[in-house]
Amino acid sequence: MKLPEGLRLTVEEKPSEADREALPDLLEAFNERMWPGHQPWQEVAVFVRDAAGTVLGGLYGETYGGWLFIRYLVMPEAARRTGLGRQVMALAEDVARRRGCHSAWLDTFSFQAPGFYRKLGYEEFGRIALPPVGERLYFRKAL
Repeated sequence: MKLPEGLRLTVEEKPSEADREALPDLLEAFNERMWPGHQPWQEVAVFVRDAAGTVLGGLYGETYGGWLFIRYLVMPEAARRTGLGRQVMALAEDVARRRGCHSAWLDTFSFQAPGFYRKLGYEEFGRIALPPVGERLYFRKAL
């Protein structure tokens, strides 16, 4: 395939942070032209730390355009099934509501904790095969 004059393609396994950030910045500029005044991307994190401040687990995600996108949730092994995960999720959802979000979205693997999300009111809206270890599941919840 011939590229337009002056352009080239590069494949990079460890791009710089500045290069990685260029893509969401470019996409956001396009989105703002098409959807003026929409809610911007904002990070949200709820960490589980030990007494020394070391992160042992928690949640990381972003809010954007009325949605909470949960990217990572992991609880320390010893704290699983104690209600801590439910508390972490509730705190992130509260932040999202304060930011004007109407819904939350996440994905997980079938061997992780889909039942946990269902108990919190998340509804599965899609799944894809993930050979050889199961499936990837997609969930949403109205906030």
